[in-house]
Amino acid sequence: MWLKLFFLLLYFLVLFVLARFFEAIVWYETGFFATQLVDPVALSFKKLKTILECRGLGYSGLLEKKDVRELVEKSGDLMEGELYSALKEEEASESVSSTNFSGEMHFYELVEDTKDGIWLVQVIANDRSPLVGKVHWEKMVKKVSRFGIRTGTFNCSSDPRYCRRRGWVRSTLIMSVPQTSTSKGKVMLKEYSGRKIEAEHIFKWITAHAASRIKTIYNSEHLKEEWNKSDQYRVKIYLFANLDQPPAFFSALSVKFTGRVEFIFVNVENWDNKSHMAEIGIYKTPSYILRTPEGIYRYGNNTGEFISLRAMDSFLRSIQPEVNDLFVLSLVLVNLMAWMDLFITQGATIKRFVVLISTLGTYNSLLIISWLPVLGFLQLPYLDSFYEYSLKLFRYSNTTTLASWVRADWMFYSSHPALFLSTYLGHGLLVDYFEKKRRRNNNDEINANNLEWLSSLWDWYTSYLFHPIASFQHFPYESDWDEDPDLFLERLAFPDLWLHPLIPTDYIKSLPMWRFKCLGIHSEEEMLEASQESESDSDSESKDVLSGEKEVSEAERSVSPSEGEPQCNAEICSCANKNCHNEPSERKARSYGSYSTTEDMEPDWSAWPSNMLHCTECVVCLENFENGCLLMGLPCGHVFHQNCIVMWLAGGRHCCPVCRWASYKKKQPYTHHQPLSNDTPS
Repeated sequence: MWLKLFFLLLYFLVLFVLARFFEAIVWYETGFFATQLVDPVALSFKKLKTILECRGLGYSGLLEKKDVRELVEKSGDLMEGELYSALKEEEASESVSSTNFSGEMHFYELVEDTKDGIWLVQVIANDRSPLVGKVHWEKMVKKVSRFGIRTGTFNCSSDPRYCRRRGWVRSTLIMSVPQTSTSKGKVMLKEYSGRKIEAEHIFKWITAHAASRIKTIYNSEHLKEEWNKSDQYRVKIYLFANLDQPPAFFSALSVKFTGRVEFIFVNVENWDNKSHMAEIGIYKTPSYILRTPEGIYRYGNNTGEFISLRAMDSFLRSIQPEVNDLFVLSLVLVNLMAWMDLFITQGATIKRFVVLISTLGTYNSLLIISWLPVLGFLQLPYLDSFYEYSLKLFRYSNTTTLASWVRADWMFYSSHPALFLSTYLGHGLLVDYFEKKRRRNNNDEINANNLEWLSSLWDWYTSYLFHPIASFQHFPYESDWDEDPDLFLERLAFPDLWLHPLIPTDYIKSLPMWRFKCLGIHSEEEMLEASQESESDSDSESKDVLSGEKEVSEAERSVSPSEGEPQCNAEICSCANKNCHNEPSERKARSYGSYSTTEDMEPDWSAWPSNMLHCTECVVCLENFENGCLLMGLPCGHVFHQNCIVMWLAGGRHCCPVCRWASYKKKQPYTHHQPLSNDTPS
């Protein structure tokens, strides 16, 4: 996770540097930056109208270029970045979708239940033609969609009863606007009563109703009273301008940020005394002033702060975010980080996508689960101070120059999604290259074969599916149970008549191993003499033993763990009580084989693990333990030759040859008597 987070932060740094590089290229080719002011006098009449349409100001009665230019100047300063965005938006002839309502419930759900947006709905009465023709309606839809106003069509033929109840007996236009200034308040529907059905007149009617929600100040006394008043709104934005009504983008934002930010329009058209404006720091108009408890911020002085809906919306979201904004931001960041797994994971292509899907599901699930308690805590009343301090931190950090650069880059890359995706893909390919090179230097195995990886995935899946106990409980596993209840369930689920599942053999490496030692032999010469005496007594028997050992050694080298079979049958192997610790010493002497008597062949039990049963014979090969041979013990306590028991377990029999206890499960350790060396012979 930390590696993916590092690569994601590195990618954001690359985007930041790349944006500054693009700005340098534009400056080199054109000689200006995006924040540089544009003189409206140098613009054509068409470009001036484009700027007015993007800001939401009507110009239907203005025929002279001088009047249009003055209206642009009264609405705010024009920057090169805003001009470029407006012209690009005008050239992009993308069709904007409009909703077709199917009935009353659909209309209520989208229009009347929406508390933070404006809707424009064309109602078509039964057996009547629409009020606005198709061409004018498409133009109207494109015009109002710039300001976040959604559109739709309601045909009364789909629900005539609802139209009669509403009184829609003729075709008309309906506009829905939030009635109150509180968040999630009531919605009122207004019907268009004008006679002219041109797009300009309808748009003027829409902006007039939207502007009526904004508090308007006409004199300095009212401004002084409002400026010093403290109410529920801790963030206010003022527009000081010489206009009849605020621009449409300003009115649309007032609806969108209902309950969070208060929008105030100060009409200075007929002011003679502007001394109070100078007292509060306003020396020129138009000006967009953000008033917060921390102070005053002049909007438009930093990078990307254009006089447009999109730029101011991004600015206000960073200053006064809501929980949904933070959730969407965290969702985007988490998914971008999860997609890094596609490039960090090495190996088969199918493996990459399987890991990616798993990571996406895991990260999104954890994100949603972690947000649930956060939403619950925010509802608690005694966390209001924490919420206020968090918003204060947002306001301090997002009014800096660095934050304005980040907002400008966000708007740039979001308007060019192809560039954003291509840079993300290029960054991912570089991560994949360096990760592959690093793993090759570390001699890590990279499986690039899809079929081979699918085969290993199937083996893993079947192992966990058919034998979950073996897969999740690795040896050693500490358990407080005297008897493991899973053993009974395992025997019921997997009887011997069924095919045994694939069980990982990694636990074999954790089994205890040690060498068998005798206390009676002190040198190799004495061992050689004892072996020669044994050979002279039973020559034929030793030949059989040596041949058996040779066969076992050859079988161990030639047979692989997946297909090898032990040399002895488990059904005929048994642990004789004569080999255990509590047997009489005379029988122990016979169990040592043909070496010597008990006085010079006493085993060194101190080298044995404390939880192992004391015996001197391997029940797999039915041979006695020789001095110096390598032994291995199972969790049940039984001891065998290391080669014998490894071949037994690798052959697929993951249980003790004696007691059938699972070889991968911990068992309650046995309690032993004192070592045999301290016992007195009977």
